[in-house]
Amino acid sequence: MTTAGATHKGGEWLIAATSDDILTPEGLSEEHRLIGQMAAEFVAKEVVPALEALEEKNWTLARQLIRRCGELGLLGIDVPETYGGAALDKVSSVIVGEAVGGTASFATTFGAQTGLAIVPILCFGTEAQKQKYLPKLVSGEWLGAYCLSEAGAGSDALGARARATRQSDGSWVLNGEKMWITNGGFADIYIVFAKVDGEQFSAFIVERTFPGVSSGKEEHKLGLHGSSTTPVLLSDARVPAENLLGEIGRGHKIAFNVLNYGRFKLAAMSTGGARTTIAEAAKYALTRQQFAQPIATFGAIAHKLAEMTIRAYAVESALYRTAGLIDATIGSSGHDPTAVAAALEEFAIESSMLKVAGSEMVGFAVDENVQIHGGNGFVRDYPAERRYRDSRVNRIFEGTNEINRLLVPGMLAKRAVKGGLALIPAAKKLQDELLSPAMPGEESQDPLEQAARTATSMKKTALMALGLGMQTYGEKLADEQEVLMLISDIIMDAYLADSAVLRARQAARSSTSKSQAPLHADAAAVFTHDAGLRCEAGTRTLLAAMTTGDTLRTSLAALRRLLKVAPINTVAARRRIAAAVREKKGYPFS
Repeated sequence: MTTAGATHKGGEWLIAATSDDILTPEGLSEEHRLIGQMAAEFVAKEVVPALEALEEKNWTLARQLIRRCGELGLLGIDVPETYGGAALDKVSSVIVGEAVGGTASFATTFGAQTGLAIVPILCFGTEAQKQKYLPKLVSGEWLGAYCLSEAGAGSDALGARARATRQSDGSWVLNGEKMWITNGGFADIYIVFAKVDGEQFSAFIVERTFPGVSSGKEEHKLGLHGSSTTPVLLSDARVPAENLLGEIGRGHKIAFNVLNYGRFKLAAMSTGGARTTIAEAAKYALTRQQFAQPIATFGAIAHKLAEMTIRAYAVESALYRTAGLIDATIGSSGHDPTAVAAALEEFAIESSMLKVAGSEMVGFAVDENVQIHGGNGFVRDYPAERRYRDSRVNRIFEGTNEINRLLVPGMLAKRAVKGGLALIPAAKKLQDELLSPAMPGEESQDPLEQAARTATSMKKTALMALGLGMQTYGEKLADEQEVLMLISDIIMDAYLADSAVLRARQAARSSTSKSQAPLHADAAAVFTHDAGLRCEAGTRTLLAAMTTGDTLRTSLAALRRLLKVAPINTVAARRRIAAAVREKKGYPFS
């Protein structure tokens, strides 16, 4: 299977002219569509009817559903055939993730199995470890869990206190307590991180049946009642020598690369969850009558349906664009573990942005769904209440959104300093551009072309913001968290706007998407317009935090010259999008 989009470096979109030839949902192959259809049918027929039983902690049923996923090939979509997988691309795994995403609790169980248990063994395990564990995980015979978090470590994962002590026979004894472990109550194997002799952060494959391994009581959680979350206790746990995963002291490479993939997959599940939520909100709003007409026809509700859709469209556009880039980077090496790990690391910046944007987008959608349901959204008679509770943890999973926001500009700055990304020459070129006489250009009245210009300006603004931050603080930039988070939001909005515009342009050129091209243009134009205004406000705040006096005035003048957001009729565009949602009774771009 092939994906669109040329190979690029992570973060390069910020400084390079972008090819329109990105992967979009509209450009999927027939095989991709059949995979999505099969996964969606399984979820509708077998998972959705089981959700109430899962909420009652029927873990036998949870295991049966995972085993059923294994029978259908859903657990090993991108795993080589040698280990029982289907040997498909990362785009296929995104499609399956989206299909499962609307189930929340089950999606969490599924995600821990496919992303957090299978991936570390696949990418970093020995051949013997792969042969022993992957077929059982891919078939669903065994369930897995990922044990990184500790009560005292939180976001400082490398500050873990769990210890591993090597024995004279080469085996290991592990001691410690891991917290908030998804699938913790019934997993058969755990990927456990501990420090060898209290210093060297390392990873181990630990079976539940090993002496000294146990799980604690189920956590009483706000949401995700249908997924198991427990502590995992290691009390002189005996682990064979051959169950060291990767190299001693290199556990951080495993942890961070697995988290990169987990963030990427969480964005896929978030878009799937948003689609399900939009459909639920639309159907309720079409049947709920007030003043002798469906509430879906009222402007205030139409605005909500449209905004949910626009935000989902932008995240989905960036998600598929990134998936195409990852697959193109892996390229002909197929499923070579080294190539896969390298590609995931290359696009760690985009994965962090997608995690933040996806989790906050679906959080917005479920909140608006409750509001559209009114009082009914606050009671358990309707699924809107459960979706609201279940969604909240997405902003904590896979590294909090705050941590991921800090990572984005930090990783860009590091790559720039090391010469891996030509940000510094690009910033110098931008500075020269701002100092040169302004060149009048033709002002198109087409909203999509206006959006394209705005998206380009946003990329330049993001580059200016990052460059000024690096120039102002130097190596101390990492200590300026408020500044980093402002820069991150500007960069993230620029990536989403750029991706949405490129997707809409493709739709305008495509014979198969031509009929929906105006709707694509509306979604891209409205998102980019609003993102441009956010970008302007955020940059003004940022400049005031870093500069004063004449320098501030000069910087604000540069911003005014750099970023001009042309006003468009967003009310009319949102009405058109809402009408499409009503007609489809759901997300209109699927």
